[in-house]
Amino acid sequence: MAMDAERRQAELIEQFSAQAAALSSSAPQLAALVLEATSHPALFAFSELLSLPALSKLTGTQYASSLDVLRLFAYGTLKDYKSNSGNLPALLPDQVRKLKQLSVLTLAESTKVLPYDQLMQELDVSNVRELEDFLINECMYSVQFATGRDLTPDQLNNMIDTLSDWLGTSDNLLHQIQEKIKWADTMSEVNKKHQKEFEDKVEEAKKSIKEATTNGIVSMAYLPASPLVEVLTPYLETFWHQS
Repeated sequence: MAMDAERRQAELIEQFSAQAAALSSSAPQLAALVLEATSHPALFAFSELLSLPALSKLTGTQYASSLDVLRLFAYGTLKDYKSNSGNLPALLPDQVRKLKQLSVLTLAESTKVLPYDQLMQELDVSNVRELEDFLINECMYSVQFATGRDLTPDQLNNMIDTLSDWLGTSDNLLHQIQEKIKWADTMSEVNKKHQKEFEDKVEEAKKSIKEATTNGIVSMAYLPASPLVEVLTPYLETFWHQS
């Protein structure tokens, strides 16, 4: 499921990028493409589109606000739109829904618990029922995969620092695991050596006892006391019963 979602995102970005390249000489069509991309129900990443040379041509034209909209969908929230709506074109219902979804993602980046009061304010929702309907029907939930947002340069630096710390911790943990494995291998070899020495002594004792018995020793009383003799007592008793 995660791979399918990621693949779908990549396909959509490639599709809109190709369309933008083909429409690079038409500002109105590029503006319409931005509208289509920001309304698409399955697209949640926009920074790659924002960096396209074709779309940068909208700068300084009457359609420059389309770039601002694309930037809003890449990094902003519904609250950002509300505070700057006078400088941005009106959003279509599909765009509003998408921006609300992206706003929830942004809020979820910083906290695991999102109070209803905060969500209602951020999403411009007037009652709990409307909020719950939106969260249940419009938001994205998955145990194996979670949709992410585009990162601002500052967020990217923070992520690099976080990943660097994680890498350092992982390297240290890996080193400790390797040391434990090395210690376990050493102890295993020591135990094998001790086991082999013990087995060799047992065989040597068996051989000595057999030779002693052949030479006329017929009683346990004639055998020297030793731990090996105690271990071999059942063997000896069986041997003498068979002799």
